[in-house]
Amino acid sequence: MYKYDQYDQAIVDARVDEFRDQVERRLSGQLTEDQFKPLRLMNGLYLQLHAYMLRVAIPYGTLDSRQMRMLGSIARDYDRGYGHFTTRQNLQFNWIKLADTPDILAKLATVEMHAIQTSGNCIRNISADQYAGAAADEVADPRPWAELLRQWSTFHPEFSYLPRKFKIAVIAADEDRAAMRLHDIGIQLVTRDGELGGRIYVGGGMGRTPMISHLIRDFVTADDLMSYLEACLRVYNRYGRRDNIYKARIKILLHEIGPDEYRRQVEEEFAAVKLLGLDPPRAELARITAMFAPPAFDADAPTAIDRSDPDFAVWLDQNVVAHKQPGYAIVNVSLKPAGGIPGDASADQIDLLADLGQRFSFDELRVTHAQNIVLPHVAIRDLKAVWNALTEAGLAEANLDLITDIIACPGLDYCSLANARSIPLAQKIAARFADRDRQRDLGELKLKISGCINACGHHHAGHIGILGVDKKGTENYQLSLGGSGAEDVSLAKITGPGFSEDGVVDAIERVTKKYVAVREDGERFLDTYRRVGFEPFKEAIYG
Repeated sequence: MYKYDQYDQAIVDARVDEFRDQVERRLSGQLTEDQFKPLRLMNGLYLQLHAYMLRVAIPYGTLDSRQMRMLGSIARDYDRGYGHFTTRQNLQFNWIKLADTPDILAKLATVEMHAIQTSGNCIRNISADQYAGAAADEVADPRPWAELLRQWSTFHPEFSYLPRKFKIAVIAADEDRAAMRLHDIGIQLVTRDGELGGRIYVGGGMGRTPMISHLIRDFVTADDLMSYLEACLRVYNRYGRRDNIYKARIKILLHEIGPDEYRRQVEEEFAAVKLLGLDPPRAELARITAMFAPPAFDADAPTAIDRSDPDFAVWLDQNVVAHKQPGYAIVNVSLKPAGGIPGDASADQIDLLADLGQRFSFDELRVTHAQNIVLPHVAIRDLKAVWNALTEAGLAEANLDLITDIIACPGLDYCSLANARSIPLAQKIAARFADRDRQRDLGELKLKISGCINACGHHHAGHIGILGVDKKGTENYQLSLGGSGAEDVSLAKITGPGFSEDGVVDAIERVTKKYVAVREDGERFLDTYRRVGFEPFKEAIYG
């Protein structure tokens, strides 16, 4: 893991002191809410329906046990005993008092954490593959590159006031586990003639106008990466719409001028930027990369496992993934228990996860964009002990990528932007499909719910997606089918008129029954949908 040096720590400490002064002035009345709002947003502090919400950055989703324990401590002492893991690999506290925020940020700073650039029209938290450094299919660990991007983007003087928020993802495998093509910029690490570099995609995003990114450059070397990204951002900063918030994202710029013209301007800008010497020396990437060296694996770790316990065997098959190191495995911890709130974890559960990470995963944990937690380096001989501990804590739900592994935003229960509730709907769907055998028979089926058009629940990328809208003062749910945030990226298509909360659950029931009736051997739901097309499912839904 990356460790702060004196410069990193000084930056975070200075920001805490600055914000403490700003909060004191707001509480004393020296600052109005209009004056304070941009200042608090720079520190990840939102004013939601009922309270302040603090969004804590977890760069590329990686953290250690002391950081996880600090999140649990803050949940216990300053919130209502839980935290909410998000689709940006961050964590949100939903019941924060304004007066407490400087102390919370100060505590976070003691464990190399902060809330900087988790809001505002800037480059947000850099996201990455949650299996980075452990996946058997990666060409390299993408996290050193993500960390380099974090340092480059933090307080970047040109890009602190972009036309709109900006999101970057880095992956290093053909399998896309980070929804890379639905980001403003996506970077896929690849090798060419033995050299590691990046394939650059630009212009993806969800929200009001969902779009899939365009391949802008097939290969950029590490030596050129910063200059090339500077060029990408400069063209956007120059021409991005600031007069219309709904047309301000880079995806709209590419839609309006076309990817070829955008590419031409970026290449022209890159030629000029490259002369400025902005790229860090190779030694800096090497310094960062050294901090992500593989842990001290046991080369003789056994690979055999006792599968005699049927519940344990189901969990192994569903939530445990192959590791590149023999004798080890990647463990996915579902934060989607039956009746639970997707992405929520209690302070006690957070503490347990910290303990498990320290004891069984070389003191490392990951947050996924699907609102789950990963223990990336677990010895196969320890899997049963991990499962036992998770079972006791209510965290052993064996539903990774199944219909109850639901992505959901906080919705109208918390968010001031939402039009409809997401949480009760997710709970009703999970209850309808609670039977484990039925879930496993349906197979991979990614269901995603957003409470408004901003699409924080990634409904556009759901095999089944649900969007909550306000229809004449009542909550109404639009159903869509066929989306994917993976390497087979696609945008879901709205099926037709919306439903009530109970009605959309019934509609999903009809969709799954149609799938079971027409699928062929080995087909996922998405495969079947793409083979038979939209109309058979629409007919099943509406009759």
